[in-house]
Amino acid sequence: MSVRPSAPGRKRGPHGAPYSAANSSQKSAPKSDSLAYALLGAAQALSMVRNGSSLPHALRLGFAELAPEPQARGAIQDLAYRAMRTLGTTDAVIARLAQRTPEPPLLHGLLNCALALLVQPDEAPYEAYTVVDQAVEAASATPAIAHAKGMVNAILRRFLRERASLLPEILRIPTARWNYPDWWIQAARAAWPQDWEALLAAGNLPPPLTLRVNQRRVGVEDYLEMLAAQELGAARIGPSAIRLERPLPVERIPGFLQGLVSVQDAAAQLAAPLLDLQDGMRVLDACAAPGGKSGHMLECAQLDLLALDQDGARLERVTQNLERLGLTASLRQGDASQDDWWDGHAFDRILADVPCTASGIVRRHPDIRWLRRASDSNSLAHTAARILDNLWTMLRPEGKLLLVTCSIWPQESEQQAAAFAQRHQALRLPAPGQLLPRADADSDHDGLFYALFQKPGV
Repeated sequence: MSVRPSAPGRKRGPHGAPYSAANSSQKSAPKSDSLAYALLGAAQALSMVRNGSSLPHALRLGFAELAPEPQARGAIQDLAYRAMRTLGTTDAVIARLAQRTPEPPLLHGLLNCALALLVQPDEAPYEAYTVVDQAVEAASATPAIAHAKGMVNAILRRFLRERASLLPEILRIPTARWNYPDWWIQAARAAWPQDWEALLAAGNLPPPLTLRVNQRRVGVEDYLEMLAAQELGAARIGPSAIRLERPLPVERIPGFLQGLVSVQDAAAQLAAPLLDLQDGMRVLDACAAPGGKSGHMLECAQLDLLALDQDGARLERVTQNLERLGLTASLRQGDASQDDWWDGHAFDRILADVPCTASGIVRRHPDIRWLRRASDSNSLAHTAARILDNLWTMLRPEGKLLLVTCSIWPQESEQQAAAFAQRHQALRLPAPGQLLPRADADSDHDGLFYALFQKPGV
């Protein structure tokens, strides 16, 4: 559905030394269960994002180096994601209160992470004095930024003194108010003049943990009863979709390891039913990793399914997901815009989950907004068009192709669908079209686009 975000066209500084026990010898390293430890881990991840890395990749590298305990790992991850969602606000605060841009980026990231815990006091999980104390402790313990511990203390304390008057002024700046780059805000206003504020606001909320019930194995109501028996609150928000009141590690979700449920956004669960799958059909899931939609299609019918992805490492995740569900498919590494992987036999159904900016899933991946460039949408739309044109040649007459993107930009969604239908004289069948991100009691889903096409008969 998406490609790894590319770095924005702005000057980047060096990473700054990563935190580890080896480079914190001038003072005892913070305890792994301390806020200082989490601040340093999250700050290092932010410093890598400023140099063009995706946040998940940055966290993986940090965890590989630090090998934190599960509780510390969760604290670092939660703090890094909180800091990404408030980056526009905290950067504006730093620009106002610091005499110059904090260097190295690790120092900048530490200030971002600490301020992320202070700019929304009603939602703060720590007392303000604890945040200041632990941020100074984190700086003191790290040689690369120990010289700036006084600066960290001064900026955070000044912010707390002036917060009531400073924040309203800061929030007049669009990037600080909405926590998106200026170009993103303007693009959202142009594309969705009636909905842009709600769209941006939804993208700043933590995502829900939504499950897809494998109805080959258990009914939705029966599974809700299983959750209730374990005092786990949940609500049904789709035909097979259940939203948990509180996120859980997957290994603690009842029935997950046994294949009764999968983690999948409610909007993404619409794909498989749209294809009108029947037993015995030959089906292609193009750009299949990590395999959520492949699994759902196989839950809907007995299929001869080929899961294709260009990334061999990501294709392994498809294997893992299908094994957990007890399902089978053929897996192949290949480029969906080429035909060197195809055996020449036409498909009855094709799911084309094409590369896009992933602008509809920023609440799950808040780094995307800061890594993307305004030009990315058009370049990815051209890539997607090549894929669609190639896959169309592999579809049998009267077969159906479903175009899916997790983008909110029209050039990647509705404009793409309209141009494709015109190029190929494809019959366009009913489908949801553009789903904007929603975060309310009844509808809680990411931003996805669906267009369904049928190939003319011979």
